[in-house]
Amino acid sequence: MICDFSLRHYRELLQAAKTGGYRWAGFDSAPSAGNLILRHDVDLSLDAALAVAEVEADEGAWSTWFLMTRSVFYNLASSEGERAIERLRVLGHRVAHHAVYPHVDLDGRFEPAVAWHNPDPDYMRAPIPGAVNVMEAPFFDPDHYRSDSNHEWRHGCPHEQLAQGGFEWLQLLTHPEIWAFEGTTMRESMESLLDADRAARLEHLRSDRIDLA
Repeated sequence: MICDFSLRHYRELLQAAKTGGYRWAGFDSAPSAGNLILRHDVDLSLDAALAVAEVEADEGAWSTWFLMTRSVFYNLASSEGERAIERLRVLGHRVAHHAVYPHVDLDGRFEPAVAWHNPDPDYMRAPIPGAVNVMEAPFFDPDHYRSDSNHEWRHGCPHEQLAQGGFEWLQLLTHPEIWAFEGTTMRESMESLLDADRAARLEHLRSDRIDLA
């Protein structure tokens, strides 16, 4: 098994979790033994989110997708954004809020759960009125948390521990852009994202009746 950041290996992570006997869970109740809380912070690309979401659904998994209302990369109020939210729900996933401090824009689109975007230590684990902060107890402690931030596992790829049932429970944060776009480094993955975005933007221009002749 090659521990790269690809949709193939993401599927292997899910299969490892099933081998280890884990059950999918969210942020609606305190974690218990055997729970695997799949969390995704969608920083850059709804297309990447849907690509990963399809793999999860194919493996019988579900997760919680944290989407931004103040992103400079995508617009949830656009037709693309609305379709993405609908598709995530059709696949059996949950949708929550990826907030930009200090703004919490919870509305009917979201579960009452918040993950801050690029949080500072001063507020990262602070309570949020009316919502779960996914980085506060009981959902977070270092022994029950793994993240792929910036194309790197701080404690190594967790697939072996998952397959062996090595975590009592786990909150697993992944960023779909890292997995859906090719690249062996963060820079390479982001270059792939930008290439795909250019193609998508050209289609948007054609759809808006822009003459590209």
